[in-house]
Amino acid sequence: MVRRNTWIAGIVAGLMVMGIAEAAKTSGGTETTKKEIEAFNQKFIDAHLKMDNAAIMSLWAEDGVSLLPELTPMVGKKTIAGFLEDVVARMPGYHMWKFEIDFQGIEVNGEWASEWATEHQVVAAPPGKENFEGYGKMLLVLHKEADGNWRITREMWNQGVKPETK
Repeated sequence: MVRRNTWIAGIVAGLMVMGIAEAAKTSGGTETTKKEIEAFNQKFIDAHLKMDNAAIMSLWAEDGVSLLPELTPMVGKKTIAGFLEDVVARMPGYHMWKFEIDFQGIEVNGEWASEWATEHQVVAAPPGKENFEGYGKMLLVLHKEADGNWRITREMWNQGVKPETK
């Protein structure tokens, strides 16, 4: 009976260790997965800096949803692309001068990930118009699709505040 109990205890301990290791892997993600998401984040920054709508939309899932302040939810890649095209069309001569984003809290669970960020952007205006400067907060939900690329399935932006200078 003692041997059987020792054997069962050994199996239970082994299962617990395996469960803890799996939980650690899925909640925080593997280093490789985090590097993939960091590469995604750099593409996100680069595309926005260039105001490159095609590059921005390549980061979106077909059924993505964007939740922007004071707007109805935008559902689907086609709707989001139309919104971006409209924004750029109403801003001739403007260009992104600065786009700083600080991604935080990457959480990975299998093919799903989330992260949040604070952002600061300055859009330079053409002569005679005012520059735009804004601060925001953002939450992204990402999904690793069949082609191996991470894409945005949900995005939420809110107004942020200018950080206090020290």
